[in-house]
Amino acid sequence: MKVAVVGATGLVGRKRLQVLEERNFPVTELIPVASERSVGKEITFKGKNYKVMGMRDAINMKPQLAIFSAGGDTSLEWAPQFAAAGITVVDNSSAWRMDPTKKLVIPEINANTLTKEDKIIANPNCSTIQMLVTLAPLHKKYGIKRVVVSTYQSVTGSGLKGINQLEGEREGREVKKAYAHPIDRNCLPHCDSFTDNGYTKEEMKLVNETCKILNDDTIKVTATAVPVPVMGGHSESVNIEFKQDYDLDELRDLLAHSEGIIVQDDPAQNLYPMAITANEKDEVFVGRLRRDFSQPNSLNLWVVSDNLRKGAATNAVQIMVFLYYKYLIQRSSYRVISSKKISCIPVNSSYSQQT
Repeated sequence: MKVAVVGATGLVGRKRLQVLEERNFPVTELIPVASERSVGKEITFKGKNYKVMGMRDAINMKPQLAIFSAGGDTSLEWAPQFAAAGITVVDNSSAWRMDPTKKLVIPEINANTLTKEDKIIANPNCSTIQMLVTLAPLHKKYGIKRVVVSTYQSVTGSGLKGINQLEGEREGREVKKAYAHPIDRNCLPHCDSFTDNGYTKEEMKLVNETCKILNDDTIKVTATAVPVPVMGGHSESVNIEFKQDYDLDELRDLLAHSEGIIVQDDPAQNLYPMAITANEKDEVFVGRLRRDFSQPNSLNLWVVSDNLRKGAATNAVQIMVFLYYKYLIQRSSYRVISSKKISCIPVNSSYSQQT
C-alpha cells in the first residue's frame, strides 16, 4: 500500500513513521511529503531511505492513504485535493475537526461511524483524546452532566519550538520562543491564542470536541490549559459530575476493563500516572480516583498520556488500521503488531449513550 506522510520531517510526522513501523502497517511504498525547503531531503523508514517530495508530486503518486501533520492552513489547501484524487486523508490539524461534514474520530469510541465515503477524517486534539478515552465508558454507564478539566501540557505539544525553548532556557542559550514567557521553572495559563470569550483555542477544543465525539451537546465542559516545563506527556486533572450516583470500586473496574486504558491507582504505594512513565507508551493512564464530596454524583481523577503517541501519531495510525481491516480502503494481507490493551480494531469502536 502506498502511504503519504505529509509533514514527515516534523515532530509528529516522525513519530507517526515510528508508530507505522512498530505496528507493521503494510506500507509497500512510503511517500514522505514536506514543505518546499525540505524537498529532496532523505528520511529512513524500515531501513530504507526515501526522498521527501512536494504536495503535487505526492498526489500524482496516487497513494491509498495520506496522513497529514502539517498545520491547518496546509490541510485546508491540500487535503481536499488529495481527497478529490481518491486518496483518504487522516488529518491531525484543527482544520476539519468541527466541520459538520467530517468525522472526528477516536477509534476506541466512534470508529464504526466511518464509511468509504469519508475521504477526510479528523484526528482530535491531543488533550481531548486522552480525556475522552477515559470519559466515554463513564458517560455510557453513568451519564455525564459537567466536566471541569485543567491540563498540564508537555512542551512537545508545541513541537520542536517548544522543546528548543525549554532546553535553550535550561542551558542559557538564546532560542526562538514558542511561548510568550519563559517556560523553564514556570507554568503558563496560556496555551494557543486567546479567543474573544477569554478562553484559549486549546481550551475551546476540549469543550467543542467533547460534545461532537460523544455525540451529546448537553455535556457542559469548562477547561484551563497550562503548558508546563515537562516532556513526555500531557497530564489532566478532571472533575466529573454524573447524572446518577456510582460505586467507586465498580467505576474503577469499568475503567480497568475499557479499551486503551491502564488504571494506576494505589496512592499508598505512590502509584499514580505520571508523564515520565507515560512517555513512549500508547495507553491512557488513569489514577487518583476519588469521590468529590463537595457535590453529589461527582468524581475527581488524573489522566496522563503521551501526547505525541496516543495524542497524535498512534490515534491516527489506529484510524488507518481500522479503515484497512474494515475494507474501507484497498488492502493486502499483513499482521499488525499490537498489545491486548491497544488493539488496532478497538473492542468498543461504536459508542452510543445509554438512555
